[in-house]
Amino acid sequence: MRILALANQKGGVGKTTTAINLGTALAAIGETVLVIDLDPQGNASTGLGIDRRSREISTYHVMAGEASLAQSVVPTAVPRLSVAPSTMDLLGLELELANLPDRAHRLRSVLQGLHTHPATQNITYILIDCPPSLNLLTINALAAADAVLVPLQCEFFALEGLSQLLRTVDQVKTALNPRLEIQGVVLTMYDPRNNLSTQVEADVRGFLGDKVYGTTIPRNVRVSEAPSHGKPVLLYDLKCAGAQAYLRLASEVIQREGRMPPPAAAA
Repeated sequence: MRILALANQKGGVGKTTTAINLGTALAAIGETVLVIDLDPQGNASTGLGIDRRSREISTYHVMAGEASLAQSVVPTAVPRLSVAPSTMDLLGLELELANLPDRAHRLRSVLQGLHTHPATQNITYILIDCPPSLNLLTINALAAADAVLVPLQCEFFALEGLSQLLRTVDQVKTALNPRLEIQGVVLTMYDPRNNLSTQVEADVRGFLGDKVYGTTIPRNVRVSEAPSHGKPVLLYDLKCAGAQAYLRLASEVIQREGRMPPPAAAA
């Protein structure tokens, strides 16, 4: 089981879209995937077709210690893909956990029980969709993850936000999770006809080198339309450029995982 946190403190960069569609693409090529929705907005849950009224047990209940993670898991329309949905209740969780000594490790603790539950013991990938901020929920995700996958929009402020995130990753690695690595940066909303996109790509690749995936996710209207139908783009329009890009990204993620060293023992 590999745990990847999809994180970027900037909103609107394609983070949730990447969680939904990368999870679907990984499932399509044979992996068993769980998406953990840690964003109070719950967009990953909605985008995977989970109605808000059916989220009786959410990641809020899991993080608050009121339910196990396995109890919150809901199957999706995609074979081998499930989701632990979120609700707006997560907004108040930081205050509830503020004085607890294990507040940064709540998620890591609940993940340890997945191996023993029949419904979740076969999971090979966990994708954690983080909120668009560096708050306690994101810190929990980074403290629990093996690696971070960073969706990065091809726009002017991209590198500034990326530098802040990389500093946070270094701090978490030092203080909370010595095994944490950058799995990769994926450029989203890419338009090769736009000079800004090509300039941002050149800057990011110059800054991070092979940490940037070869696959870029194009700006594609079908990717934008799919969530309104409660579907990943691979179900909505498999042949569109966005769906094909996510399939290539899934293959690249798996190849990169094969090159990464095994995670160090947790502190």
